Amino acid sequence: MNPTIDETTIATLIKRVEVLEAEAEIRRIQARYMFLCDTPCPEFGVGDDAHRIDLIMDLYTEDAVWEGVGEYYDDQFGRAEGTAELRRHFEGFWGEKQDPALLLNAHYLTSEQIHVVGEEATGQWIHMQPWLFSDGRSLLRSSRLNNAFRKTDGVWKITRTRTENVFIAALPEHFAESHPSASVLMRP
Repeated sequence: MNPTIDETTIATLIKRVEVLEAEAEIRRIQARYMFLCDTPCPEFGVGDDAHRIDLIMDLYTEDAVWEGVGEYYDDQFGRAEGTAELRRHFEGFWGEKQDPALLLNAHYLTSEQIHVVGEEATGQWIHMQPWLFSDGRSLLRSSRLNNAFRKTDGVWKITRTRTENVFIAALPEHFAESHPSASVLMRP
C-alpha cells in the first residue's frame, strides 16, 4: 500500500469531518439564538431579559453585525454593529415593558443551507414565527436569514445576522386557544 495515498486519504477525510462538525456547530448556534429569542424564554434559569441578552451576546463576535434589510426591514430594524450596538438592539426588544405585552413568539427554522470555507461560513434559512399579544392581536411573520459565522479561538460564533421580510400576516384575534405563561421544558 502506498503511504502517500493513505496520507492524502486521511487528510481528505479529516477535512470532510471538520466541515461536518462546523455545519453541526453552526446549526446549533443558529437554533440556540432562535431558542433564546422565543417568548416565553424556554432556557431554564434565565430569570430576566438582561440574562437572556447576555446569553445571546455570547453567540456573537465582538465585530458582529445585526441588520434588517429590504423594503420592509430597513426602517424597522436598521443596522447594529459591534457588541455595544447589538446589546442596545436586543434591549429594544426586551429591555422595556411592551404594551401590549408579547405573550408568545416561537421561531421555526426551515430551508437550511450552510456553506463552510475554512474557519468562515454562511448560512441561509427561512423562518416563521407566530406572535401573540396581550390585547388579543396575533400575527405570523416570515423572514429569510443570510447569516455569517467565524471560528474564533476554536469556537464558532455569529459575525452577521441579516434578516429580510418575506411576509407579515395578521391572524384572527385570540388565534391560539392556549399558550404557556412560562416555559418549563428545560426545568430539571
